[in-house]
Amino acid sequence: MPLDQTPVPAQPSADSGPDSGPDSGAGLTTEGPGGPGAASEDTGPEDNSPLSFGTSAEGGEAWSIRQPGPWTHRDLAANGARFHIAELGSGPLVLLVHGWPEYWWAWRHQLTALAEAGYRAVALDLRGIGGSDRTPRGYDPGNLALDITGVIRSLGERRAHLVGHASGGTLAWVAAVMRPSVIQSLTVVSAAHPRDLRRALLTDRRQFAAFDHVLGFQRPWIPERRLVADDAELVGRYLTSWTGPNGLDEAALHAYRQAIQIPSTAHCSIEPYRWLLRSMARPDGIQFARRMKKPITAPTLHVQGAADPVLLSHTALGGGEYVAAPYRWRLLPGVGHFPHEEAPEEFTAELLDWIGRHKE
Repeated sequence: MPLDQTPVPAQPSADSGPDSGPDSGAGLTTEGPGGPGAASEDTGPEDNSPLSFGTSAEGGEAWSIRQPGPWTHRDLAANGARFHIAELGSGPLVLLVHGWPEYWWAWRHQLTALAEAGYRAVALDLRGIGGSDRTPRGYDPGNLALDITGVIRSLGERRAHLVGHASGGTLAWVAAVMRPSVIQSLTVVSAAHPRDLRRALLTDRRQFAAFDHVLGFQRPWIPERRLVADDAELVGRYLTSWTGPNGLDEAALHAYRQAIQIPSTAHCSIEPYRWLLRSMARPDGIQFARRMKKPITAPTLHVQGAADPVLLSHTALGGGEYVAAPYRWRLLPGVGHFPHEEAPEEFTAELLDWIGRHKE
């Protein structure tokens, strides 16, 4: 079934539970001419047909996930699902993975800068978000990390520089443990190592309180409805309160509020957070934590905003304990949860310097 283009928020059915998949009315796959599992080329940067609804912040024109620009949009298959990517440039691959509640567009500044610096920059929509498939299951960190490494292989590359923000940063840590041969360098933004985050949520009252939105996600049905209500007003409040003095511009706030209202996105995008808390005492969560003891062999840049109210700096600090390779910690003063958007020039300079040092 193609992606529904109607701006109707996801409404979980009355008999769905907290671990249920997307509501039955929005199966949501982006099938190309070859059907499920076949990669499809987009017509170019001006194609706005998928997921066109609502209005943009300027001029009242239709808003689309596939926002135009110098990049090219296309879909490809990996790990049993279809993923939307935006791609620009040629050279060594740099794969950019967004966090919540963003989608590929979060990396618009880095896409152009990386391409100009001689890299093949690819921004990915994670499973359940943006233009990628909404599947009923598969939102545990192990499977989501395999999505990422599968996309690298589907792009025809043997290795990539992996960059992840927030929940995407958590998955970057996991991918580097599960498929070390695929990760040439690692850049983690606003994301603690999974073992450090687990420890903080169990022992640190301040970090536990900072994750109050994640606690709210544990209820069935209600969080999805709250996220899309009133034109996703709650998502706008989250984004505004999680930034430092620079904040996010109105166009960005509008885009992320529109994206969360795509049917089933609210549900799918918070499923990883439900797994995070519910798995802590379960065998799968304990096994995952043990697996994450394995040292990371990729050179790792760890970037954190000093004013981040979601992931506290002292929680993120210490990730180098798990890295058996060059490790660099960068704390950005006055920057909140979104360094790549709040301070794009400073962040991009750090990123380019790091991957430039580890091209080979």
